[in-house]
Amino acid sequence: MKARVSVHRDFKISTIDDRIYSAFLEHLGRAVYGGIYEPGHPTADADGFRGDVLDLVRDLNIPLVRYPGGNFVSNYDWMDGIGPRDKRPTRLDLAWRTTETNEIGTDEFMRWCRKANTEPMMAVNLGTKGFTEALALLEYCNHKGGSYWSDLRRKNGASHPYGVKVWCLGNEMDGPWQMNHRTAYEYGRIANEVARGMKTFDASLQLVACGSSHANMPTYPDWEREVLEECYDNVDYISLHTYWQNYESDSLNFLAKTVLLDRYIGTVSGVIDYVKAKRRSRHDVHISFDEWNVWYHSRKPDGSNDDGKDAFWRTAPPILEDVYNFEDVLLVGCALNTFIRRSDRVRVACIAQLVNVIAPIMTENGGPAWKQTTYYPYQFASLYGRGDAMNVAVDCPTYDAKVADDVPYLDVAAVRAPDARMLTLFMVNRHPTEALSIDVDLAGFDATEIAQHISIANSDLGATNTAKHQNRVVPTKGQGVGLRDGRVGGQLAGRSYHVIRIRI
Repeated sequence: MKARVSVHRDFKISTIDDRIYSAFLEHLGRAVYGGIYEPGHPTADADGFRGDVLDLVRDLNIPLVRYPGGNFVSNYDWMDGIGPRDKRPTRLDLAWRTTETNEIGTDEFMRWCRKANTEPMMAVNLGTKGFTEALALLEYCNHKGGSYWSDLRRKNGASHPYGVKVWCLGNEMDGPWQMNHRTAYEYGRIANEVARGMKTFDASLQLVACGSSHANMPTYPDWEREVLEECYDNVDYISLHTYWQNYESDSLNFLAKTVLLDRYIGTVSGVIDYVKAKRRSRHDVHISFDEWNVWYHSRKPDGSNDDGKDAFWRTAPPILEDVYNFEDVLLVGCALNTFIRRSDRVRVACIAQLVNVIAPIMTENGGPAWKQTTYYPYQFASLYGRGDAMNVAVDCPTYDAKVADDVPYLDVAAVRAPDARMLTLFMVNRHPTEALSIDVDLAGFDATEIAQHISIANSDLGATNTAKHQNRVVPTKGQGVGLRDGRVGGQLAGRSYHVIRIRI
């Protein structure tokens, strides 16, 4: 089986916004308590943050972390999470039917972000709260001082403003599961008014309006149209969410689902263009894909969770803790490639979530932290996928799946580094058994050597990394790919993921 690929030096898609390698952290399960925060842990620092988790997060080089939700935010009062801990109220979280102690709130999260070398992407509650609470949180976070909320922040120990630039205007407001769910018109109106108020405070803020929770919502894609017709000129992004499942144990169909991701982005891009034209606007709105991941290992086909009622009203119960396998490496690799190829429209993307809850990082309370299988493609994209997304032409065999026809066996994205000295190819061979013989024409590039070839492959699609066996699925040095006469050639084994870095 052969694949011909062409990448030309002069044809790029866009300069990638580094924030497509962002993440998400919600008050859900053990994401916060037992994830990033565990005061009694041997590696915990003076603030109670796990040092082993911080190390793993820093190694991902994450630009933004979205917080505090998610479904959680639509019934969250941010004021519960500030001030002396012994005076903070304990609340029932209606989103996940657990108990929230509010030990961690806005100030603690900001401190964690600084330690993790990342920036906050804050969400405001537009479910049970609204304009006043959102503007108060903005003032608390970003005003220097001399006002009620900024002086309260200073009293709580943060003399300097946090300077949060990216704000989510609610979460999944199209979903009937959301606390105080709204229609598109209702949501668009409140999003517009809150956005107007926030931009009055600081016109440089970047604001994200809620798009569809997934492409199968009955309101999609009309939701995007109605919302944007109300708030287009006051927002900068429309959010999209998606999660992938493989309940049928059909690997080829599972790996074809990123084709639907590409269509999802294309459809919403068209809606954005329509509203822009209708409004005769010169303003550009882009896509924030601020929730995406594989999610089904801990979830039943009917949407319920394995934890069931055992988790009700507990504090930080272990829920939604998917254990990822090698097959998920391939899917995540294809998803990241899609974001790179669509980086002209997608400017922010957040893997959901970061620790323990459907996450690339797992922990045991009081025990180790380790990398799930999906940590690696996410890390490599974040480290080596920054710069210019290049146009890639691919000619290879295809297959028909339940979700899409003519799915190419080879999925590939190409990125030229900011200093133009390295070209990185991210490649996934979807074929279950056959190797792909690749011939990559680097037209216009002066390629000198293969600087690095990283491969992830495993004969067992179900292979996982666990606390006791952390290295079942790990990257290895790639074999069988070389550079000759300015062309990259070689063999990619069936069901394998590759990073090929070419010095230019």
